[in-house]
Amino acid sequence: MRDIYDIIISPVITEKTTAQMETESVYTFLVNVNANKIEIGHAVEKLWDVNVKDVRTLRYAGKTRRSPMSRLAKGATPGRRSSFKKAVVQLAEGEHIELYEAG
Repeated sequence: MRDIYDIIISPVITEKTTAQMETESVYTFLVNVNANKIEIGHAVEKLWDVNVKDVRTLRYAGKTRRSPMSRLAKGATPGRRSSFKKAVVQLAEGEHIELYEAG
């Protein structure tokens, strides 16, 4: 089994995820691409001492990018963003995670 700090990369904090945190006890994290739902659930339970009810995952393929033209190169150089994986974790009723302190 991998280390829990290798599985959870960072929380995703947006308007939508913040609203889900406050109303539904649903938290979104960027996770290791190779992590499975069971490992993600165990990592969240160990890190924050909560009970995980459900884990959903979403995989995103990296987009192709072109860097701007430089003076030395003729044309743009092709590149690619990294692929990533998000996990949407629902906690048991009445539990929450303090990701950041408001105010």
